[in-house]
Amino acid sequence: LSISTCWNSSRHTDGEVMCRELLDMGFDRIELGHGIRLSLMDGILKMYEAGKVKFSSLHNFCPLPIEITRASPDCYKFSSPDVRERERALKHSFQTIDFAARLGAPFVVLHLGRTPLGDYTGKLVEYCEAGLGASRSFVQDKLECIRKREEQAPPYFQRARECLARIAEHAEKQGVKLGVESRHSFEEIPSEREMIEVLNEFNVPHVGYWHDFGHVQVKHNLGFLDHVEWMQTISPRLIGCHLHDTIWPGGDHHVPFSGDVEYEK
Repeated sequence: LSISTCWNSSRHTDGEVMCRELLDMGFDRIELGHGIRLSLMDGILKMYEAGKVKFSSLHNFCPLPIEITRASPDCYKFSSPDVRERERALKHSFQTIDFAARLGAPFVVLHLGRTPLGDYTGKLVEYCEAGLGASRSFVQDKLECIRKREEQAPPYFQRARECLARIAEHAEKQGVKLGVESRHSFEEIPSEREMIEVLNEFNVPHVGYWHDFGHVQVKHNLGFLDHVEWMQTISPRLIGCHLHDTIWPGGDHHVPFSGDVEYEK
């Protein structure tokens, strides 16, 4: 059991102080989240080299690209039509894997990208918040989202898979496992069907599924899947989880056991 720096990295300018705050809460392992700025690295390395902390995982990109000033795991996308953006995403992913190896962290968690749709998921959440989750407009917009995604996703998904192949090769050399994370929005890559395709294509020990309880619960709340059934389907490839809770329908990143996720199931 580990705690992520996504809780406190934005409040700190010293990586050592940031780590100590988490260790003082009783944790002995830390995930370095996607908000780790370069300025925090010296303190993090100091703590690790002194044997005072262990790291469970790093969340891509870690550290943040120097030109990115706040947590932004999707600042560069593997699915992008722009080859320069994909190369930037690859470069910083390789650096994250190298840093994980240096810190003895067994896992790197990563997002694969998104399709070019607008924010349909946010719109569907708004319908539900207004008590319109069973309305004709909700159903029409949801079907339109699914149809457009099916039409537009293939080239974006293909580019993401091509990038993942290069990242997986680098991760294997460094002895680091990649966790492909379940996504919050239906517009993002991979969908659950695409996740199964990815894991079938990369059926190797160093690539697996990273289950995000909050993200999947939001999709469950919107009727895109059944959380328990999905977990049962994907569990053979499960290598790690992010634990956070949701407040129905779309409020994620709440403290575990304070919301709607039925963990016992």
